[in-house]
Amino acid sequence: MDTLTMAKKKKQLSPNEQLARAIIDQYQPKNVEDMQNALKDIFGPMFEAMLQGEMNSHLGYQNNERGEKESSNRRNGYTSKTLKTTVGDVPIQVPRDRDGTFEPIVVPKRKRDVSAIEDKVLAMYAKGMSQRDIADTIEDIYGFEISHETISEITDSVLEQLEEWQNRPLQKFYTFLFVDCLYVAIRKDYETKNYAVYVIPGYDVDGKKDILGLWLSESESKHQWMQIFDEIKARGVEDVLFISMDGVSGLEEGAKAIFPDVTVQRCIVHLIRNSIKYVPNKDYKRFTAQLKKVYGAASLRAAEAEFERFRQSWSQYPGAVDVWARNWSHVEQLFQYGSAVRKILYTTNPVESVNSSLRKVTKKGAFPNENALFKLLYLRITELYKKWNQRPVNNWALVRNQLDTDEKIQKRIRRYENGGF
Repeated sequence: MDTLTMAKKKKQLSPNEQLARAIIDQYQPKNVEDMQNALKDIFGPMFEAMLQGEMNSHLGYQNNERGEKESSNRRNGYTSKTLKTTVGDVPIQVPRDRDGTFEPIVVPKRKRDVSAIEDKVLAMYAKGMSQRDIADTIEDIYGFEISHETISEITDSVLEQLEEWQNRPLQKFYTFLFVDCLYVAIRKDYETKNYAVYVIPGYDVDGKKDILGLWLSESESKHQWMQIFDEIKARGVEDVLFISMDGVSGLEEGAKAIFPDVTVQRCIVHLIRNSIKYVPNKDYKRFTAQLKKVYGAASLRAAEAEFERFRQSWSQYPGAVDVWARNWSHVEQLFQYGSAVRKILYTTNPVESVNSSLRKVTKKGAFPNENALFKLLYLRITELYKKWNQRPVNNWALVRNQLDTDEKIQKRIRRYENGGF
């Protein structure tokens, strides 16, 4: 076995190690108390979702399901219960039925101490919640088998929350949206195919982060992006100041067809990646260093002067220079705004950061179906929300001040703030 193969094997992490790293990345605990609080946030919703799934299986129908029911038994509210765990007390809401025949398995009646099973519950989620994995873990915890139907009910209860989130009304106004795709493998029609997951994070007028939704398609295309923009408008979005994007053909026209006043900005980082394809490795550092002087200039006049020097210095690589010449209008428009706005606008880093977090739970292999994928992505997003904690992005006060210097933008913001949409 060669040294490289051995090194790769050493780097492989177990599911529990991967999950531990994910929790640390999201919550960034500074001490034991911070870690305990992070785990408390995770355990409560997990137990409640699984109990809802068990109730669905017990009654034979979904919550809020219309139509004739085989059983006359119905849901009858909730009972508050506090579970004792190794990280402290965790309050949960346990569903009840009218007949009083519901006997939950995950958290049995009169059982309050669940400190011995937390790591196993986490393992179920770390493994992607496949029916086989959960069945094995439940048998390990309780010493008996559980049917795949019951497991499906338990895990599918997350889909109700996902559907509500995916169709929720959006805010009428966003300052910045960032659009991109990540690719995942799904087994379909007896073969594994790669699908594009469309992700749109954004900032509202107060600089708070949100993710507008998730969409799935066989590939990334202008037509699909137009459908997505049309959907988010139907869900309440009336105006968007800026959209930062990569170089998908037709995306800019599609965005402006739905939001006519939007400014679409090509991601500078993507332009750099596209241009260095034409540059030998030995020249990467000097090439990118000179490029930074162009898009990082203090003014448009300085940027134009630096670009002219850049064109002359790298004329031996016309393909690399042409990438910037063809997209110079996107560099020019950056300088219509202050440096704090430019810092947000010229990169799709916010969406790439979200996608990086999502990839941590999608890189384990192909998913059996779309539901399995979306359940896991949605759970990951709920953890991102907790990490963001409704705080505005860094230096938002400076960004707002710089936006307000543009009279047209200021008018659009004021119209939203005064309820003018």
